[in-house]
Amino acid sequence: MRKYVLPAVFGCALLVGAIGHTVTRAADDGIAAATFTAEGQAVIPDNWRQWVYVGTPLTPNALNNGKAPFPEFHNVYMEPSAYAHWAKTGKFANGTQIVKELVLVRQKGKDEMNKDGSTAEVSGVGYFQGEFAGLELTVKDTERFKDEPGGWAYFSFGHKPPPYEKTAKAFPTDACNACHEASAADDFVFTQFYPVLRAAKPK
Repeated sequence: MRKYVLPAVFGCALLVGAIGHTVTRAADDGIAAATFTAEGQAVIPDNWRQWVYVGTPLTPNALNNGKAPFPEFHNVYMEPSAYAHWAKTGKFANGTQIVKELVLVRQKGKDEMNKDGSTAEVSGVGYFQGEFAGLELTVKDTERFKDEPGGWAYFSFGHKPPPYEKTAKAFPTDACNACHEASAADDFVFTQFYPVLRAAKPK
């Protein structure tokens, strides 16, 4: 179980847990920050499927000449305290955590699938979620990642079925940040794909 140190003001505090993880608070007051090991690897969050669900983009291989860079459903969740800050201010707080869980497009027998990869189900023809296939985490931490654009860092706990890896190293800057900086609608986040965040943003 993660332990949190809740500072009264914006800042950073350290706590070494019983299992050797270093918990670093570098977040706005009231925001539940990510956990990192002493070596700087992110620790897989607890109960991310109980966070606030914000949307699910899908760009299947069948609609991208078999070569989609992200062919899975991406179920995206935001840590609740960070979501509350977004809904109040329209800003992503320092300490924000956003999880993306990858889910394969549901497969059926070859004779039951259409050429575009869709299948016919009781609700109609379309794309349906199959099995879990990976977990990624985005963290905004302008102290820990002061050299990263916007203070955002990106982590993968494996592109594979659960159980996922317990810790993950940050991706190199050029692996994710450039695309997010060029195309994301709000502070490196693709809110144009997340209707829950768009609806919650103060007008």
